[in-house]
Amino acid sequence: MNESEPVNRSSQWKSVDTGAYDSQWAAMARNGQNIHGEADFVERFSPTTVLDGGCGTGRVAIELARRGCGVVGVDLDEPFIRTAQSKAPEIDFQLGDLATIDLQREFDVIVLPGNVMIFVAPGTESAVIENIAKHLAPGGRLIAGFQLNRGLTVDSYQEMAAAAGLQLEEHWSTWDQQPVSADSSYAVLVHRRL
Repeated sequence: MNESEPVNRSSQWKSVDTGAYDSQWAAMARNGQNIHGEADFVERFSPTTVLDGGCGTGRVAIELARRGCGVVGVDLDEPFIRTAQSKAPEIDFQLGDLATIDLQREFDVIVLPGNVMIFVAPGTESAVIENIAKHLAPGGRLIAGFQLNRGLTVDSYQEMAAAAGLQLEEHWSTWDQQPVSADSSYAVLVHRRL
């Protein structure tokens, strides 16, 4: 990789094994866990179109499409995109960097599920939010979830969102809308395009 190529932080700490990645979600579902909390959360806003940023192997995008949303998935990891495309060829999955991609369209909701914001290339967090905010329809929502012990704070994320013209609408500690507390280790934030 040369220095001008984007760095995917997730690739720095693990090798990409899409089969193992998908297997963990299948095992959770078999054990009765709800693996579609992000889709449940997004569905509350009744979107017609959704951009799944950092879509991985397509778990959230595929579920949203099953529920009737028009979905585009974007990820920087080629093995993940290939797997997503093979699982759901009817969905528009694109290889790309959220900091620079131009999809030339707007979405009702952009979701960054899991921990997308802590896996983007270091130093590009503002560029990611600024770029994807340009893809929001007026009144559209950016929904992001991330662990709080990995360097990104709620305050810094909110500052970047505000600089991109987004206003905080909701803040939860989980995808199933548990309230924020002093010991919350995860954040789910909803920002609306003004």
